Amino acid sequence: MNKRIFTAALTGAIHTPSMSPYLPITPEQLIEEAVRVREAGAAVAHIHVRDPQTGLPNADQAIYLQIAEEVKRRCDIILCFTTGGKLGESAENRVRVASTLKPELTSLNAGSLNFALFHIKDNVPEWKHDWEKPYLEGTEDFIFPNTFKTMRQYLEIIHANGAKPEFEIYDVGMINNLAFLLQKGIAKRPVYLQFVLGILGGMPATLENLVFLVNTAKRQIGEFEFSVCAAGRHQIPMCTGSLILGGHARVGLEDSLYLTKGVLAKSSAEQVTKIVTIARELGMEPATPDEARQILGLKGLAKVGF
Repeated sequence: MNKRIFTAALTGAIHTPSMSPYLPITPEQLIEEAVRVREAGAAVAHIHVRDPQTGLPNADQAIYLQIAEEVKRRCDIILCFTTGGKLGESAENRVRVASTLKPELTSLNAGSLNFALFHIKDNVPEWKHDWEKPYLEGTEDFIFPNTFKTMRQYLEIIHANGAKPEFEIYDVGMINNLAFLLQKGIAKRPVYLQFVLGILGGMPATLENLVFLVNTAKRQIGEFEFSVCAAGRHQIPMCTGSLILGGHARVGLEDSLYLTKGVLAKSSAEQVTKIVTIARELGMEPATPDEARQILGLKGLAKVGF
């Protein structure tokens, strides 16, 4: 198969407005970004939302709905909604989007970890908003909680609404977690994994680690589709490694603010264009949203709740 699914993570909950003037904040900006990445070759847009005035990540259901309805009106891209939300968001509010919008795809973090961002605050010379520095500093003493109970409850809600979980794998133990959930019938096949590399508290972003994760998942889980995303400067090398190993790739301003060393990306679409160009040099083509729906076994746009 020479088709690859490219995902663009548009804004996330890691970077703050002071880090880049190009980070999309408002619903209108996120809608435009989703359309741009579709035009650049992405089949999936990964959606977080933020307070339109301050840029603080949140889980505002009205903003999710506004973005979903307008993007659906303008293009056929698959929308993958986060159940991670902002750091510290309640478990109940994080998963609410699965029942509110009944989307095709949602993220599901496959275990707890120290999700640390405090070290990146030193790279910001000036803050636009009062919340930014304390938000980052607080992660020195923060555990991103995704317990077995939470994962079970999330999967029950996700499956009940016809969505497919994209399992976020930050470290090898999370593969074991997922294997257990499959064994107990809590998680369902076919499985879609997103290996997330380079987060402080998770697995380092190296090709050796990526190969280890893929091989471990084959032994523990069996058949699956997988994608890779990686923090910062590791984004394009790790995504290229994923393509070579037979996987898909996620880029976007959630994971890296840069297009190349020292050059801020003006849009996630620029990063999509870059990885699509690399893929084509390797003899691969970007899957359309409908091709991605077939590869991942999604229910289709006609069955979403927006």
